[in-house]
This record gives sequence, C-alpha cells and structure tokens, in this order.
Amino acid sequence: MSSETAKFRVVADRSRCCGYGLCAAICPSIYKLDDDGLVYLDSDRVPVELEEEAREAAAACPAEAIWLEAIEPETVKLVDEAQ
Repeated sequence: MSSETAKFRVVADRSRCCGYGLCAAICPSIYKLDDDGLVYLDSDRVPVELEEEAREAAAACPAEAIWLEAIEPETVKLVDEAQ
C-alpha cells in the first residue's frame, strides 16, 4: 500500500461505532476491529487502489461512524533564484 499517492484519508469516529463490522468485512486492508469489535485504523491514508473499497465500506456503516475526506495537496512555494 502506498500512502504517498493517497488522495483521501479516512476519519473514524469510534464514539459512534456500534461494532457492526461491515467496514472491515468490505475493506479489511483499511478498517480493522479491536477486541471490542470497534473500528480502528493502522493508517488514515487511503491508497489509490483501495479508494473504491474504502468508500463502499464507509457508505455501508449503519452508524455513519466513518467517512473519507480529500487530502489537500501541499502547496509548493517557488522561489525566484534570480533575486
């Protein structure tokens, strides 16, 4: 999994998680369940190749405890070396 090219990050609100486990069943590479059956993430970055699965899993959450957010590309400031 390459988080270098990630365009989205996952947000998981564990206080809303009810432990249905649908997210982990649909996309186990992103969503994990702890001993209590609540979602946790090893990394919040979503590799490009897993975007569709990650979105499907988030949409399947009955508690709406997980969602994806776009990662803003870092702004690169160009310096004029002629000055």
